Amino acid sequence: MGAAGWVDRFAGKPRKGCDILVQALEREGVDTVFAYPGGASMEIHQALTRSETISNILCRHEQGEIFAAEGYAKTTGRVGVCIATSGPGATNLVTGLADAMMDSVPLVAITGQVPRKLIGTDGFQETPIVEVTRAITKHNYLVMDIEDLPRVMKEAFYLARTGRPGPVLVDVPKDIQQQLGLPDWDAPMAISGYMSRLPPPPEPAALAAVLKALKGAKKPIVYLGGGALDAAPEVREFIARTGIPVAQTLMGLGTFPVGDKLSLQMLGMHGTVYANYAVDQADLLLAMGVRFDDRVTGKLEAFAQHARIVHIDIDPAEIDKNKTAHIPICADVRPALQLLNKMLEADPLPAEHFQAWREELDAQRTKFPMQYPDRSDVIAPQHAVDVLHQETNGEAIITTGVGQHQMFAAQWYPLPEPRRWVTSGGLGSMGFGLPSALGAAAAHDGKNGRPSRVVVDIDGDGSFLMNCQELATAAIEKLNIKVLLLNNQHLGMVVQWEDRFYKANRAHTYLGKREAEWHDTQNEADIYPDFPLMAKSFGVPAKRVIKKSELRGAIREMLDTEGPYLLEVMVPHIEHVLPMIPGGGSFKDIITKGDGSIEY
Repeated sequence: MGAAGWVDRFAGKPRKGCDILVQALEREGVDTVFAYPGGASMEIHQALTRSETISNILCRHEQGEIFAAEGYAKTTGRVGVCIATSGPGATNLVTGLADAMMDSVPLVAITGQVPRKLIGTDGFQETPIVEVTRAITKHNYLVMDIEDLPRVMKEAFYLARTGRPGPVLVDVPKDIQQQLGLPDWDAPMAISGYMSRLPPPPEPAALAAVLKALKGAKKPIVYLGGGALDAAPEVREFIARTGIPVAQTLMGLGTFPVGDKLSLQMLGMHGTVYANYAVDQADLLLAMGVRFDDRVTGKLEAFAQHARIVHIDIDPAEIDKNKTAHIPICADVRPALQLLNKMLEADPLPAEHFQAWREELDAQRTKFPMQYPDRSDVIAPQHAVDVLHQETNGEAIITTGVGQHQMFAAQWYPLPEPRRWVTSGGLGSMGFGLPSALGAAAAHDGKNGRPSRVVVDIDGDGSFLMNCQELATAAIEKLNIKVLLLNNQHLGMVVQWEDRFYKANRAHTYLGKREAEWHDTQNEADIYPDFPLMAKSFGVPAKRVIKKSELRGAIREMLDTEGPYLLEVMVPHIEHVLPMIPGGGSFKDIITKGDGSIEY
């Protein structure tokens, strides 16, 4: 609804601080929150029951709720909201706050706190959560005066969604929640210093330098990241006008259609050979909404070593942080590209300007295609993702945990548009897949004018187990979430590194029964734990598939079943994510062949 059409149900009379807080959420247009009650936050929950416009998804763990809020934010672009109690409730949000900070996710986390007179006394369920989270939030507040509450909430949402988005924490003592007050909704924000530092519109002179660089280049490449998600139409227009090939980071997938002929897919550690070749050979690197992360660059000195670098980013701290930019532009990618596209309209590049370069990259694409072993005796994890892509027509929202399955999903489920890909990139938080799918599904449930879309969590057995309690939330809320669980009974990505760099010495990476390993015995009774049985205990329909011939039918059954569903797909633990550039390596170190059956 937002502040414009908002009606005060208290008709100008005093109300509790908890009601002021909930009304502030209503005025920000919040329709869904992810909140778990406790002693210091139960007043807020009571107030939520008095709201006619906000519904709560009751996750079963605070980490689940903040990951769900991230899933909501990543798929909508709106601010995700989660609420937890003090002490352990608040500290359970910490990983999610760090995750949102690393991936620039707009989030407002509200925590209950012990009453003001108990702060600093080591009261029951007291933690100084503002101090604990200072380094992993964009900003945070401890509200000590009820009159500050409307202003603080307005600032929190403004800070979360403007500039480089991020998480903001608001800590509210219980006695403030219980105190009566009259809110001043028109109180001005007191963040003029922050507002003055927001980047101004891009300078035409800086973009004229980009146009000049384009005209002089023979081998340009666009390197797109999560900061360009909301500039997808402008990106597509820019590529149409220039014909420059595009590589995308894990966070940027879908900004440019991954299946387009000019798409080189993902770059970096597990990116395509041709994307990494393009960066290695480029004479001009157009970096948009990226931070030159180590999983993209590998050895920094060798990354794009022949290229002039144009870096467009909204965060001044990222310019020249890891890699020096020859043409630095501190601006939002969208207005920068709008201006650049206008310049290209007035002064176009010849259509065949980069034809030789495109042909060179097409030759690399032919020489090093993305492929996986097409085995008939087992189900390759890549094949499972590939079949899912076919059966969903590429139209699902995909969430993932962290590990091999995450990379297989990125490689084999090409995304045609942004905000359909939900993954933990910077922090790499295992257990992210299922709860983030809850948030995505809540935002795409087809109710109250919201769009409807199926959400599939492509997960691994190790990651899934970390937040499997959220099966309860999926079942009770009847959310349309499908879990494609690629079970190899191991921590697959760590196993891959053990295979390659530690002579396949297993150091606590096997998750199954010690006395009988399924991969050796092939006895179904040795698969541990029994995920379909677990799902069914939560009331979620489930199935296991081991034979390749049964995979497509099982995926079809999963997609045709209403509500949540878990499909466990047994996959070999020796499969490796390829290509791979070892950590700290460069393009010349790229690995394209092999698996765990080979000694290295």
